[in-house]
Amino acid sequence: MSLAEVQNAISERKICVLIPTYNNEKTLRRVIDGVLDYTESIIVVNDGSTDSTAQILSQYPQITVISLSENKGKGNGLKTGFRKAKELGYDHAITIDSDGQHYPDDIPVFVEALLQEDEDVLLIGNRNMSQDGIPKKSSFGNRFSNFWFWFETGIKLEDTQSGYRLYPLHKIPKKYFTPKFEFEIEIIVRTAWRHVPVKNVPIKVLYDPAERVSHFRPFKDFTRISILNTILVTITLFYIVPRNFVNNFKKKSFKRFIKEDVLESDGSNRTKAFSIALGVFIGLSPFWGFQTLLVISLSVLFKLNKVLAFVASNVSLPPFIPFIIAASLFLGAPFVHGDSNLVIQNIDFESIKNNLLQYIIGSFILSTTLSAVAGISTFLFLNKLNPENN
Repeated sequence: MSLAEVQNAISERKICVLIPTYNNEKTLRRVIDGVLDYTESIIVVNDGSTDSTAQILSQYPQITVISLSENKGKGNGLKTGFRKAKELGYDHAITIDSDGQHYPDDIPVFVEALLQEDEDVLLIGNRNMSQDGIPKKSSFGNRFSNFWFWFETGIKLEDTQSGYRLYPLHKIPKKYFTPKFEFEIEIIVRTAWRHVPVKNVPIKVLYDPAERVSHFRPFKDFTRISILNTILVTITLFYIVPRNFVNNFKKKSFKRFIKEDVLESDGSNRTKAFSIALGVFIGLSPFWGFQTLLVISLSVLFKLNKVLAFVASNVSLPPFIPFIIAASLFLGAPFVHGDSNLVIQNIDFESIKNNLLQYIIGSFILSTTLSAVAGISTFLFLNKLNPENN
């Protein structure tokens, strides 16, 4: 795209550039000057800087400046900027860090990628983390973040930590729970949960230790990020996965759901059979209250089909529980001493409590046997329908 085409697209698509900054006096001017080559639609959030940031910003009357009295964190600065951008009528915001690591001449990359999309999309700059000068802790942190983002959303990205992004302002959540660096993880996960595509675009990156000032606090911020991911994973397992499954089922007839989401889902026939076997095993095992967490976690760990495993784990739906308990107690009886007939005839939670070992042994026998039967039956059935997908 030519410069004129980029400038016209920025205006037509109502795009602004948001720059949160805190004590980056060495690089701030260079960043602003670079962005001005493409647009004057710039919002700078001065997050309580104590250096010469205010004096530098006073030299740019053509841009919008928001000055906060004290430093409250990058997340808070971004939220403040998003609110202002929507007030000014913008539909999209490109965020660029003020520490000099991002090149303003990558703005056309975001604009062109947005124009190629038929729907709103959240774009994240994909840095070359293997190039010389990239701190090892940054590469590790990025891989760590990429994994959990994939676990929480099912979307595979090469870079989830870059602050160089394009946000669809009217598609992102309105309220957030985190104020600092972890905000950039929260917003992309929760936006993806709203069925907004999240994609990478290639960008350049510069790490100059002589100029760059990082405010990331390794222990405190990594701890906050870990806590956030724990919460997001819990929400994923107990709400997002079941919600998506139910919504997907409602949108389709039963026949179409089986055809598209089960028979033609990702994975070989063997993988699908193992997925169902895992679901049946967990569903019949004595992991009450943790079955969804376990089946999804193990599906991810062993790269199985999460939908099939989750569906199969529902073999322990409430109407079936009395029969599962009875079968478990019956199968476990030969392995313990005492009279088990009374237990079988009077099945309740008190009897399970008093004969816990019998129940646990029997439930594992039942779950192992039926999971094997379900897995083998599924494999034979799928192999008959589609023998090439092995």
